[in-house]
Amino acid sequence: MAKAQISAEKIKETREAGGKRMLTVKQGLPAGKSYGVDEAVKILKDRAKAKFDETIEVAVNLGVDPKHADQMVRGVCNLPNGSGRTARVAVFAKGAKADEAKAAGADIVGAEDLVEIVSKGTINFDRCIATPDMMGLVGRLGKVLGPRGLMPNPRVGTVTMDVTTAVKGAKGGSVEFRVEKAGIVHAGVGKASFSQEALVQNIKAFVDAVVKAKPTGSKGTYLKKVSVSSTMGPGLKLDTATVSSGPVV
Repeated sequence: MAKAQISAEKIKETREAGGKRMLTVKQGLPAGKSYGVDEAVKILKDRAKAKFDETIEVAVNLGVDPKHADQMVRGVCNLPNGSGRTARVAVFAKGAKADEAKAAGADIVGAEDLVEIVSKGTINFDRCIATPDMMGLVGRLGKVLGPRGLMPNPRVGTVTMDVTTAVKGAKGGSVEFRVEKAGIVHAGVGKASFSQEALVQNIKAFVDAVVKAKPTGSKGTYLKKVSVSSTMGPGLKLDTATVSSGPVV
């Protein structure tokens, strides 16, 4: 009877943890505890045991309601140590700017021809950049690129004449962010193979970028909760005082 009871409790515990593997990686981590960013990164690195290089992700819970235009949070963060991910970059440009984009390392460059390809649903890129003169054409792709978060936008530096900087940033580790309906912003900020110092710097840079993007309509506490996790690892709540170089808002 006791054995059956223990088994039932173990099964319940395993299910609540998300499976045997998650039960193992969560072992010894008190529920609800807040960690300093350095300690959290060390825990994630120590417990990243997957057969691939796990991505370290940051999720920021904000005190905003994205349904209101003056509470939309959107921006770009240039991670000081890169993201560890090589993005395929497409650039809508003509003439000298198209040549500049190719020289900077863009994977796909085009104008009307690229618009036609994308309009048919063929999207073989992760980031999209356009020169201002191309936005009349690119604007037609709103229904295709918009839902995928790929529509070029001057607010995040993807509508620009400085295509060299934009392409190198996209290829080198800049990450775009946009608040979701539930008021959450998240992004991959590196790999488990990165050094602890590099990951801490990237996490702080990302949180700082989100803080700087605080909209005028935000009232009350803006930065409500920050969590970090690895692809196959536990999620850890961070002490917000340890993740921002400026005042916590």
